[in-house]
Amino acid sequence: DRNPVYKKLKILERITTPERVVIFRVPWKDDHGEVQTNIGYRVGFNSSLGPYKGGLRFHSSVNLSIMKCLAFEQIFKNALTGLPIGGGKGGSDFDPRGKTDLEIMSFCQSFMTELYRHIGPETDIPAGDIGVSTREIGYLFGQYKRITNTFNGVITGKGLSWGGSFLRPEATGYGLVYFVEEMLGTIKDGVADKIVAVSGFGNVAWGAVKKVNELGGKVVTLSGPDGFIYDPEGVTGEKIDYMLTMRINGHDLVQEYADKFKVAFYPNSRPWGVKCDIALPCATQGELLEEDALSLLKNNVKCVAEGANIPCSNEAVKLFIKSNILFAPGKAANAGGVACSALEMGQNAGRTHWSKMEIDSRLKSTMSNIHQLCSDIAAAYNAPGNYVVGANIAAFIKVADAMIDQGLV
Repeated sequence: DRNPVYKKLKILERITTPERVVIFRVPWKDDHGEVQTNIGYRVGFNSSLGPYKGGLRFHSSVNLSIMKCLAFEQIFKNALTGLPIGGGKGGSDFDPRGKTDLEIMSFCQSFMTELYRHIGPETDIPAGDIGVSTREIGYLFGQYKRITNTFNGVITGKGLSWGGSFLRPEATGYGLVYFVEEMLGTIKDGVADKIVAVSGFGNVAWGAVKKVNELGGKVVTLSGPDGFIYDPEGVTGEKIDYMLTMRINGHDLVQEYADKFKVAFYPNSRPWGVKCDIALPCATQGELLEEDALSLLKNNVKCVAEGANIPCSNEAVKLFIKSNILFAPGKAANAGGVACSALEMGQNAGRTHWSKMEIDSRLKSTMSNIHQLCSDIAAAYNAPGNYVVGANIAAFIKVADAMIDQGLV
């Protein structure tokens, strides 16, 4: 309404249509010699700010609808970082769980044999996501290198010894907690001495747990598809290391944690009924529903920040905003992961390698800048303290203006 040119040039209709969608067959052979077939996807949604950037997800739930949804969200998350990257997403309905290393390598090589023609360091730079860790990135990158006879920054999340960046596995979780610290700072508070409920136990949760501990808070929950654990003593020390062990071994049942450390396990349940000051949904989309939001609010939660992509339902988000608690949408709060990926791209382009301290400093600064941008825009649009309004409008303006500058393309 404030910018009639957006309506005149039909920015909304254009911005919600992907620039390109690639769908392809991925045949591969399992250890029994049987031929298997999966479907691969890559959605290049918007490149007005830079080459497409976004993860690859290998999970049985993957379909075109989910890929388009996540790629659309990625446009605006990437815009908030202030870095020159557009939005994309991809993956396959292949599930690495229960597969051998040889089977995973066979699949990844077949997947990249088709994908390679659609990506490049100046075109589209994939990264990891659910089901795609350094192992899968290695197999994908190796096949790309074999086919193209090049060694470049075409993919991020690489191993440290061959072009990767310090802190990439932890970056999303670290950035999430940095954003929470910024939000709490607006009410002269901080993470120190807070009880924190975390869902998931993958890279995002792992990074968040590490940073919460570093800042003096206590994480009391983790979750998996089997349920959640409640650890009133806090997930610290050896327990954090065990999260990494579980992930490396491809296990996704948090009951293993409960059995090892003799803590309570709640099967087929989510952790949002646990009393906490801060809630960090870090597992997957749609994991925190309206009834979960009501439970958190009943227990006087102070702050909720999305570590996963769209983990809170629309109804839950509306409740949080109506209740005037601090709530951060994922496009702002979990942008640390893609920001660190962009830092890896910069290191690759310059054939250099920055220190862990340098990466952490840049990450913290990026999250502080995102927080300030969201706060300023929210206030300018008569919604002070509303990070959803701030993040959505700030990101939209940046992308829309770039689209207008570049003409009808």
